[in-house]
Amino acid sequence: MAYTLKVKSELRAEQLLEFDRLLTIMDELRENCPWDQKQTIQSLRHLTIEETYELADAITQNNMAEIKNEIGDVLLHLIFYAKIASETKEFNIADVISHLCDKLIRRHPHIYGDAKVITEEEVKQNWEQIKLAEKGNKTDASVLEGVPVSLPALVKATRIQEKVKGVGFEWENKEQVWEKVEEEINEFKHELKENNLEKATLEFGDVLFSLVNYARFCKINPEDALALTNEKFIRRFKKMEKLIVENQQIISDLPLSKLDEYWNVAKEAE
Repeated sequence: MAYTLKVKSELRAEQLLEFDRLLTIMDELRENCPWDQKQTIQSLRHLTIEETYELADAITQNNMAEIKNEIGDVLLHLIFYAKIASETKEFNIADVISHLCDKLIRRHPHIYGDAKVITEEEVKQNWEQIKLAEKGNKTDASVLEGVPVSLPALVKATRIQEKVKGVGFEWENKEQVWEKVEEEINEFKHELKENNLEKATLEFGDVLFSLVNYARFCKINPEDALALTNEKFIRRFKKMEKLIVENQQIISDLPLSKLDEYWNVAKEAE
């Protein structure tokens, strides 16, 4: 036990030392580097989004070396935002960390208080209810206020459904959800037959939303599932292209039937 505590203490000291080194480097860059001096919270935004997607790609590929690298890039941006805010006396990194710690303690009453929970779902429900209570008595307070407007649509649909589930707005079982999927598909088909593109677009959105809901009931993250399918398609298509070149053919000259043959060979190769 004493050895374990000693190791943890040494690791914590190392972590704090490196964090302090990062803050020092950020101070020096902000003071001496022309590019870093020019940056604002607004100018960094699109770069932060790019870095976040690069981290997401590394996670999808399960590339631990790249995950470590991309976490560093994202962390740099977070430190950068806090540094800029500190220059105008808005807040600093200590304020950010303190606020985060307080929030984590407040939203985990089963760890730091007297609340009793058994399952992961109970934890999630408590979390959403506490978040709603934090909004106070505002008449316009909504469970969905915490869903970022700019989230990609598929991720946003998942978060919306998770949010409303936290306050009890949820189907009883996945069979009911699948019935809703079939209902939405039929409505989509109807609008296509009517050649009403505007309504068909809305109904297709309903199909996707209900499929996201069904995936959630099956414990499948739809964003992860689609990301894996995209990667699989890219991998197979590139293999197909390679086979076509090896056979001294041009992909755009081939009929669909021949492309299907190449596709099946690429698929079987996996």
